[in-house]
Amino acid sequence: MDNLDKEILNEIQWTFPLVSQPYHAIANKFKVSPEEIKKRLIQLKKLGTVRQLSAIFDTRKLGYKSSLVAMTIEQDKLDYVAKQINRHPGVSHNYERNHDFNLWFTLAVPPESNLKTEVDKFSKLAGIKKVRILPTIKLFKIGVKLDMVEEKKHEVAPTEQKKKIREIKFVPTEEDKEYIRQLQKDLEIEDRPFLKAAQNLGITEEQLFQKAKYYEEIGVMRRFAAILRHRDVGFVANGMIVWKVPEDRINEVGEKLGAFPQVSHCYQRPVYKDWPYNVFSMIHCKSKEEAAEMTKTIQKQIDVPDYRILFSAREFKKTRVEYFVEQEFKLEEEKIPA
Repeated sequence: MDNLDKEILNEIQWTFPLVSQPYHAIANKFKVSPEEIKKRLIQLKKLGTVRQLSAIFDTRKLGYKSSLVAMTIEQDKLDYVAKQINRHPGVSHNYERNHDFNLWFTLAVPPESNLKTEVDKFSKLAGIKKVRILPTIKLFKIGVKLDMVEEKKHEVAPTEQKKKIREIKFVPTEEDKEYIRQLQKDLEIEDRPFLKAAQNLGITEEQLFQKAKYYEEIGVMRRFAAILRHRDVGFVANGMIVWKVPEDRINEVGEKLGAFPQVSHCYQRPVYKDWPYNVFSMIHCKSKEEAAEMTKTIQKQIDVPDYRILFSAREFKKTRVEYFVEQEFKLEEEKIPA
């Protein structure tokens, strides 16, 4: 990738124009032709650098229930269990991490489903020794933004402003569900990429943009943006920093962590006797050494001495949950490895 590729990737991760001809708008910003922008994006998608270009929705505001789940798996059964769990349509991320809890995945289930019932379906799998369900108690931040241009990297300090949203109760109607089905599709690289979705809905492109902007105002849609494959663009140290924060400081620390541009996710989660860490934050770096150094810099500013970094050793699955496109999950009858 050259500098223009990196500048384009920075731009479309953070803001994507919701207009009839978005690639023309991006081209104007970079003073190149729309054909040049499209050619570069087609190549970046072909290489797998850009994983998806679509609306990113708030799982819980859509009525879905979700949780991070940690498991201790016998090492020789790990691949088998991970493969079975990956088959669940509600599993979007699944990693091996360097800890006794060696398998970590996220699971989202539709409003009429029960989260624990779905997790319990995995209990028949051989090799599972422990399961810890770690739902979000409080969300402080979510939104991956990888700094692609070295010269534009942010200082490691809590400098970001929290995005303001209008707090209203949202219960998706059948019409909303159809909008969401269209907006979550991967956007084509063509002159009028929103036209097909608008036609499918029987509305104009402008009406589609108005609806998307309304969803963003009320926090149902986090943003419309590109999702990159971290590892493919050099961010190979995917570090989950878990903090043991005193109860009376959780809100203060969580808000501060969420203000670091380098922190992509920050949540309060429950604790267990064998898992005392209550605040989780994610960073994405180009090496474990860089991640360790960044964590020390963050730690000095939040003043929480008890923490650890869990790196992902392997990525078993990384995709987006498809909302309101339900499929029932059942375990395969498969020969269990000896």
